[in-house]
Amino acid sequence: MHGVSKSFGGVHALRDAHLEVRRGEVHALLGQNGAGKSTLVNILSGVYVDYGGEVSIDGRPVSFRSPAEAQAAGVATIHQELDLVPEMTVAENLFLGREPRTRWGTCDRRRMARDARGLLAAAGVDLQPGRRISSLRVGEQQLVEIAKALSLDARILIMDEPTSALADAEVRRLFDVVRDLKRRGVSVIYISHRLEELAEIADRATVMRDGTVVGTVDVPTTPAGTLIQLMVGQRMEQLFPSTGTEPGEPLLVVDRLTVTPRRPEQGRREPQDVSLVVRAGEVVGLAGLMGSGRTELLETLFGTGPAGTRTGTVTLDGQPLEPAGPRDAIARGVALVTEDRKVSGLALGQSVRSNMTIAALGRVSRGGVVRAGEERRRVARMAEHLRLKAASQSVAVGTLSGGNQQKVIFGRQLMTEPRLLLLDEPTRGVDVGAKAEIYRLLAELAERGIGVLMASSELPELLGTCHRIVVLHEGRVVADLDSRTTTQEEVLAAATTSNDTTREQA
Repeated sequence: MHGVSKSFGGVHALRDAHLEVRRGEVHALLGQNGAGKSTLVNILSGVYVDYGGEVSIDGRPVSFRSPAEAQAAGVATIHQELDLVPEMTVAENLFLGREPRTRWGTCDRRRMARDARGLLAAAGVDLQPGRRISSLRVGEQQLVEIAKALSLDARILIMDEPTSALADAEVRRLFDVVRDLKRRGVSVIYISHRLEELAEIADRATVMRDGTVVGTVDVPTTPAGTLIQLMVGQRMEQLFPSTGTEPGEPLLVVDRLTVTPRRPEQGRREPQDVSLVVRAGEVVGLAGLMGSGRTELLETLFGTGPAGTRTGTVTLDGQPLEPAGPRDAIARGVALVTEDRKVSGLALGQSVRSNMTIAALGRVSRGGVVRAGEERRRVARMAEHLRLKAASQSVAVGTLSGGNQQKVIFGRQLMTEPRLLLLDEPTRGVDVGAKAEIYRLLAELAERGIGVLMASSELPELLGTCHRIVVLHEGRVVADLDSRTTTQEEVLAAATTSNDTTREQA
């Protein structure tokens, strides 16, 4: 791709951008949200047809008029925003629009299921082809997207944040698939905010900033700090700030919590005999493989888990905590940032202001009527505190970058003035600059005495931001580790163990 430029309504998304990818190469495409990465690959994949510059494959100029034309030429894309039909099965999604046919012209479901099993196995995915997409966790859906892209037999595979919802073991399986594609001569354009992955999987990296390409480097010989400096335009000496304070008295105490749902859901792993403590001013991480029960534990504490019976006890500030729902949890001082901001976190068509104040309307209302001036003042203070980048409070939150959308969700929860903040993959799909700001915020919250319980698939993130890391396996606590003395390998070893005995190392 040479001299590629693209504008939207007078705003330049790309200026004279260039990208050269070799055959059988994993080429990372890096940059903060809004740097132009998605626009560049959307041109390559046929989404945008009106642009300046030239695109060539094997030395021959191409100009795709649709994604279908790009796929026919061997360009396949795994989008960060999942492109699946929730009420269709895994197999139906894998072959949507190209279903195998019987000799009578009807859909050959037996063959489709058989072929789906082969594709899922090739992608290292252990799922039944007949399961509905809506019953899968976000990470499982992402694996289905990967299997779907592999089925297209692409020559150029664009992977946009393919590991954002995957735990470490699933990431390693994905990397095995990518290495196999390299051996077969497939070129992979790999977009990721997880810089620690690049040394393991990428050959070269092109870095973008403000719609332009600022450099292409060899990954094995380039320090991560140099990549960060290229992306943000300044040095970031300390990605993970220290809180500088020691945790206080126990805030959240979970003692032998077990949840038995009235109607068990396939793919969920409810808490089983879970015990843990979060102290005031402490950030506690939840680690574990996909399906380990991290999300289910957070949902139980917030009152959004399935109906059923509970044994054991949960206390907050020494008082029983059994919220009947989110409103009850918020009233008790508990807030939750969910793992999928676009599905369960934001009303994308509504304004920044309404998204930020919806959970705390009682604080900006009098007699049931919202005080518009007070609402605007509180949102302005929160936006300044979070360094939110938005044209105004009135713009639709769906027009913001991923990192700024995440800040809106944080702002909403902080407006409820919580004592305990529950976080489920809080930096999923945000760039390194936004991650650094979220880490700064966590350290600040800890210094204010707020307790944080954070589930994350990124082990460096857990080790860098948390005081302790509680590891779950099949809904049970298998380790409680001091982040200052443990390693990624030790956390992963605990996450993959079948031993249900809690190991205390904190």
